[in-house]
This record gives sequence, C-alpha cells and structure tokens, in this order.
Amino acid sequence: MEQKIRILWITQTAVLIALLIVLQAASMPLNNSLVTGSIVNLLLIISVMTCGLPAGLCVAVVSPVLARFFGIGPLWSLIPFIAAGNVVLVVLWHFIRNRSMGGKKYKARLAALFIAAFAKFLVLYVGIVRIAIPLFLEISEKQAAVISNMFSIPQLVTALTGGGFAFLLIPRLKKAMGGEK
Repeated sequence: MEQKIRILWITQTAVLIALLIVLQAASMPLNNSLVTGSIVNLLLIISVMTCGLPAGLCVAVVSPVLARFFGIGPLWSLIPFIAAGNVVLVVLWHFIRNRSMGGKKYKARLAALFIAAFAKFLVLYVGIVRIAIPLFLEISEKQAAVISNMFSIPQLVTALTGGGFAFLLIPRLKKAMGGEK
C-alpha cells in the first residue's frame, strides 16, 4: 500500500509541475506577468492544498528551475529567491489553512491568502530588489528598474489573485478528489 501512495504522490507532483510549466508557456505570449504570476501562484496553492506539503514544496522549488530550462523563467541568479518566495507561500498556506478561526475554515483560508501573499511579496522584494540587484547582479540601470518593478507590487497582486482563485476552487477540487489533505 505504501508503494501505491508513493507512486500516487510522484504522479500528482509531476502532473502539477508539468501543468505549471505548460500554463506558464501558454500565458507568455500574452506578455502579461500579472496573468502568468497569478496562474503560478494558483497552482502552487492548489498543489499544497490538494496534495500536501511535500508536493507543494517540490512544485515550489522545481518549477522556477524547469521554467528557466524551457526559456520562460527569469535569470538563473534570481531562481533561489523565487523558489524561496514560492516556499514561503506554500508553507504558510499549509500551516494557516487548517487553523481553527471561529470554527470556520474559510476564515483560515482567507488568513492564509493575505498572510502568505504578503510574505511572498516581502521575500521577493527584499531578496531581489534590495539584495540581489544591488549586490549580485551586474546589469544596467534600465534592466535593474525593470526587474525591480517586476518583483515589487505586482508580486503582491499576483499572489493575492492566484490565492483568490485558489480560495474559490479548493473546496470544489477537494470535493472532487474525495476529501482533505
């Protein structure tokens, strides 16, 4: 039985990573990072909420690396910061989602939505805008301004948007999948 559970976990995680990469690639021609980022955050949250923390962490860390291999990700030097932001989002959703907040799960999920989105935004903003760009990246001021803009308020917007869609979809997904993880 344990072998079947392990195979199911590997399969679910691989499908989520593949889905994330395909949706990123499909949304790239729109040239709209708000759409792409919202999709990424939605799938990160769905992965942890439907398949558990190990799957969510795997998707959070592996997806930016694979995206870069496929030419749809950021600079290699930014991937550790992006993975860290993804991990923060996933971990906070995992630990906040099931807290008892007046007996209402939707309150815990709302708290997860706002806290995790803000925490991911902070990790990305501080890590990339305040640390990576001034200390590690040798890029022009114009490139620095573009990257700084990408990893500031738009990250909060995409985390909130993806989280909002996840908030609406998760109860339906869990029902379809047969219960809580």
